[in-house]
Amino acid sequence: NSKYSIIFPSGCTCNLMAAWDLSVTVEDLGPDAPPVTISVASDLHVGGVIVKLVEKTQIKRDWSDHALWWDQKKMWLLRTAWTLEKYGIHADARLIFMPQHRPLKLDLPNGKTVRLRACFSDPVFQTVMGICRQLNIRHPEELSLLRPVEEKKKKKDKDLTEEIYDLTEVWLDSSRCLMQQNIQENDRLWLRFKYYTFYELDPKYDVVRLTQLYEQARWAILLEDIDCTEEEMMLFGALQYHISKVSQSEPQALSTNTAMDDLESALLSLEVKMEGESSSATELCVNVRFRPKRLTLKGYKQYWFKFQDTSIAYFKSKEESIGEPIQQINLKGCEVAPDVNVAAQKFLIRLLIPAPEGMNEVFLRCENERQYAQWMAGCRLASKGKSLADSSFQSEIQSIRSFLAMQRNNSGSSSNAASSDESINTHSLVSPRYHKKYKTKQLTPRILDAYQNVAQLSLSDALMRFLQIWQALPDFGLSYVVVRFKGSRKDEVLGIAPNRLIRIDLGVGDVVKTWRYNNMKQWNVNWDIRQVAIEFEGNVNIAFSCVTADCRIVHEFIGGYIFMSTRSREKSDVLNQELFHKLTGGHEAL
Repeated sequence: NSKYSIIFPSGCTCNLMAAWDLSVTVEDLGPDAPPVTISVASDLHVGGVIVKLVEKTQIKRDWSDHALWWDQKKMWLLRTAWTLEKYGIHADARLIFMPQHRPLKLDLPNGKTVRLRACFSDPVFQTVMGICRQLNIRHPEELSLLRPVEEKKKKKDKDLTEEIYDLTEVWLDSSRCLMQQNIQENDRLWLRFKYYTFYELDPKYDVVRLTQLYEQARWAILLEDIDCTEEEMMLFGALQYHISKVSQSEPQALSTNTAMDDLESALLSLEVKMEGESSSATELCVNVRFRPKRLTLKGYKQYWFKFQDTSIAYFKSKEESIGEPIQQINLKGCEVAPDVNVAAQKFLIRLLIPAPEGMNEVFLRCENERQYAQWMAGCRLASKGKSLADSSFQSEIQSIRSFLAMQRNNSGSSSNAASSDESINTHSLVSPRYHKKYKTKQLTPRILDAYQNVAQLSLSDALMRFLQIWQALPDFGLSYVVVRFKGSRKDEVLGIAPNRLIRIDLGVGDVVKTWRYNNMKQWNVNWDIRQVAIEFEGNVNIAFSCVTADCRIVHEFIGGYIFMSTRSREKSDVLNQELFHKLTGGHEAL
């Protein structure tokens, strides 16, 4: 671009930009139309280029959604006040003038495909927000878009045994737009829940969100994407059977909320609240069998346990409990997982206790349902920093006991009556593993037995119960990436959970270390060598490179989960998008 200087008689100097031709493809003119050539100067701003284009096309229409796309640089020129010189645009630039909102085919978790208009110029995070507004899904920050797995398989090697269900590689980058990720008009994408931390699930307001989340959870279980026990699988099957039956008999149940439903919901909430407030429990004392993981080869040993505030202490006997305990364990920030088999009277509580070097694993073995419900409720509250005096203690106990009741098989006359129902399709209710293990005539009565415990649930309650049991599974919410830790000579698995990172031995599947996000001081990505480095409290440092996914994927998951933890009830309707992009977008966003 040439600059010319003119010297006036007064001695003043004025620099003038030389005019040059810029060719722009205008999409609305059709695929065979030649580019539109306009005369520009380098100090002309992008808005002025658009005005010249509109004037030259002589097409009268609403151009407000149109913008310029720079094909070589894969970027939108959305800052209309910037000049061509500031953008670095010269005569050889291939520019396309086209709409920012374009048709997209979207596969939902329930298998339905919708065709809608989505923004191709905003970051995917904002595009998903726009899509969720159209679909009436609250909290869109929990979802994202991904490419269909089938398209990914065609581009990969034939040996995909390890990656069939690994969706980490196909997630779209939340900080870049669809066009930058080679998504074209009418392409097919999947809409899925990406971050497994669901804020304020409420059947009253989340009809679509609940059904889509249920379908995603259902398929994760049927495809054995997440492990569960045999009893839990039968219960999942029974809930699916019930939900299907109720949906067919009450097709409008998921789209309307009657005044009676609202009233019952309000009364239930009030009942739970009052029940919790009446609780005066501040301490649990009982014999509990205890086993640290380091004593794996030994059996459980019985101790006298005291549960007070957010800690548990254990003694050799009740008589010695007035003195110093053998050990006191603070449960705040710990992980609590059930290991229950009602039929076998097995009531275990698995605790992962934060420690400077990672996590310590211990097991508590309760004698019966009543003891288990109390201790499980206490552990869950303590992990959140709440004591037994909290108003939710009794409601937590009731929720756990309801879950146990649902697992208990009924063999009464009502079960026999139900077993005559021949409409049950076990192949759509349990994973293939159980069809290899049992015949259909063996599975049907077991599912129908479990069904008797859920048959009275309303549709929304059944959906919520399904999701609650799903979220209680030990491996819930884990996304897996194969990595190579610094200093190690072998590949390992990194499990990314909503609140922690897990190092897993690839050979035997054992958990080696666990690190919680709330102990994280900082994390960095070396984009040149593709390595993630994380510093935790207690001078604990780890570093790893990713084998099966780009390190950007891991970076976005970690940043995304940290962002989710910043949400609060007071700010639930206002998303800090800038913070999200800073936490997930890496060097590009910053």
